[in-house]
Amino acid sequence: MNARGGKKIREDFYILQDGILKRKENTVYFENKEGRKILPINKISSIFAYGNLSFSSGVVSYLSKEGIPIHFFNYYGFYEGSMYPRETLISGDLVIQQAEHYLDPERRLYLAGKFIEGACGNILRNLRYYARNREDIQEAIENYATSIESELSCLEGAKAVPSMMRTEGKIRELYYDALDEIFPEDYRIIKRTRRPPENKMNTLISFGNSLVYSTTLSEIYNTQLNPTISYLHEPFERRFSLSLDVSEIFKPILVDRIIFKLVNKNMLDDNCFRGEIGNMLLSEKGKKIFLKEYDEKLKTTIKHKGLNQSVSYKRLIRLELYKLSKHVLEVEKYKPLVMWW
Repeated sequence: MNARGGKKIREDFYILQDGILKRKENTVYFENKEGRKILPINKISSIFAYGNLSFSSGVVSYLSKEGIPIHFFNYYGFYEGSMYPRETLISGDLVIQQAEHYLDPERRLYLAGKFIEGACGNILRNLRYYARNREDIQEAIENYATSIESELSCLEGAKAVPSMMRTEGKIRELYYDALDEIFPEDYRIIKRTRRPPENKMNTLISFGNSLVYSTTLSEIYNTQLNPTISYLHEPFERRFSLSLDVSEIFKPILVDRIIFKLVNKNMLDDNCFRGEIGNMLLSEKGKKIFLKEYDEKLKTTIKHKGLNQSVSYKRLIRLELYKLSKHVLEVEKYKPLVMWW
């Protein structure tokens, strides 16, 4: 049963074209020059809009009532903002505890460090997993892994979040350098660039990271946590920074593994990208391929060793948020998810 009280499993709905969302009584439909499509509202968890989307206040009111957020992405596929429904599960006690954990330097440092620790554990798992059958690069990858572990050990002596962020940045640089050893030349990162991404790999990473951020935000909505109170990333106006914190754990699990699959199985070609080196983005074909894999990944289940039952990757995000809630309520110490599979 989901947190809104419904018994049906809801799925994400992706809109890639320009158009208008309209409402007629209890029906919402998407309309553009190609026709009209009814949205199965009772089956939708979140809407991801990649085109220019117009809608009436009636649509907004109805989607909000149904607890369905809309996430908006720009021309490059970057996250732009969300229409976030009114909070229905908010807990005053939990929000106070969240804030107290942010205001207390020691407690904030603990959580910030755990988010980096979880991300790092999953990064190392990826490197060793994908290098296991590559004798030509195993030594180089293990050297990168050792350097990452060395950087991670520096967190223990960190006295402030900014120094932790610098360590996290160094770990990411080492990780991306290691990935360049694994991926073919056409898909090397070389240097992480974002706005705009400068090559194919940067384009794929940016597109995927925006998706994970948005999915995490939707999952936060289904808990009692406040999405604006965070620990690793500094809370700012008009951004849901807790989603940034938790996404760090899931980017290696979701985005990076999807990219490995897309590249290793030659599922992408030049028609999946638009622009040129220095200013590149995914074409509609590329977006469709990536979104299909992402959606399938979220639905894929694994046997959870703690719960002794099968759970989806999407459910893992919710479970991580529940663990965070228990921590700030001082029920159980938070330990981040690190892949065991």
